[in-house]
Amino acid sequence: MMCRLLKVSPSGYYDWQDRPTSPRQVDNERLLGRIRELHTDSQGILGVPRMHEDLADEGETASKNRVARLMALEGLQGWPRKKKRGQRGKPGLPPPEVRNLLERDFNATEPETKWVTDITEVATDEGKLFLCVVLDLFSKLVVGWSMHHRQDRQMVIRAVEMAIWQRQGRWSVILHSDRGSQFRSSDYQKLLKQNTLICSMSAVGHCGDNAACEGFFGTLKRERVNRRKYRTIDMAKADIFNYIERFHNPRMRRRVVRRDLAFSAFLEPSVESG
Repeated sequence: MMCRLLKVSPSGYYDWQDRPTSPRQVDNERLLGRIRELHTDSQGILGVPRMHEDLADEGETASKNRVARLMALEGLQGWPRKKKRGQRGKPGLPPPEVRNLLERDFNATEPETKWVTDITEVATDEGKLFLCVVLDLFSKLVVGWSMHHRQDRQMVIRAVEMAIWQRQGRWSVILHSDRGSQFRSSDYQKLLKQNTLICSMSAVGHCGDNAACEGFFGTLKRERVNRRKYRTIDMAKADIFNYIERFHNPRMRRRVVRRDLAFSAFLEPSVESG
């Protein structure tokens, strides 16, 4: 009766029912399993673009459209970015003694050559918590960070000292910031000079000059802070620590390792050419 109503021959129905699973379906199930794992590990924040990037880093060749289709079938989606209207910065140029050495070039070909730093605030029921980070533009690792209920120069100095402590070499590093009073303090400038860090600063009112650090803060708030309500400052500290050291930094380290392995394989001569 069902075959008659659907105008399908009984032999065709039984042939479909007994047909083995195609290799494409098997591969889709395997890929979907990995997508579920990555989505769960990220606490549901990875959307299609970043999911596709992580899968590509693992050697998967699936297209972005295929990843999007599988995530849609499973009902998986990332945490969306809020759209903001464009804002024009106030005109202004940095003084001659401290120049903008990055000139909005946020690409680095080697680690420990370009660092950026900035401060952001996180709201809690007990008051504001301030976070200062130092970001390496080569690996996108947070190499230094500090949190405090006041955004004073000591908080900034602690973040930079942490980055210096983890530093592997002693060559000069450009450290870029905005023109906040913490970064213009004599203690901060003295610390930079003592550790071969070259000071670079944004122009007045030009937030785009430090877009790399602003971008990290935007991702942190979209993926973690804005999805929580912190009753205490200590709760906020613990959650931000978890995001930086247990999610963001491990993910960036894996990406650097995969990139290095891929580059090494590219440089190795093939057997035929050897």
